[in-house]
Amino acid sequence: MDYKRVKTDTEAVTRQISDFYKHTGNIYETVVILSKRANQIGIELKQELDQKVSEFASANDSLEEVYENREQIEVAKFYERLPKPTLLAIHEFLNDQIYFRNPHKENKQEAI
Repeated sequence: MDYKRVKTDTEAVTRQISDFYKHTGNIYETVVILSKRANQIGIELKQELDQKVSEFASANDSLEEVYENREQIEVAKFYERLPKPTLLAIHEFLNDQIYFRNPHKENKQEAI
């Protein structure tokens, strides 16, 4: 997913708790789903940022030759302005863009 194009809040906002019950029926299960998805998003963004920053890495790294690379600074600022992974996960959950299942509930239904 292209997280750069997602139009969501960039800061925390107050939300209705009833919105988080609609799919799972359990707020704690929803929190687990959101935290796992936020971790996935965070890892993806970190890998993407590391790739872009590694393009600017120089072969001669010494303490005396520290200089500012404007392009590297712009890339870092761009990623800092993106919404946080938790906000992206909440946005996906509320817009039914996350697939999740609970194998424990499925096993209980099969046993009956």
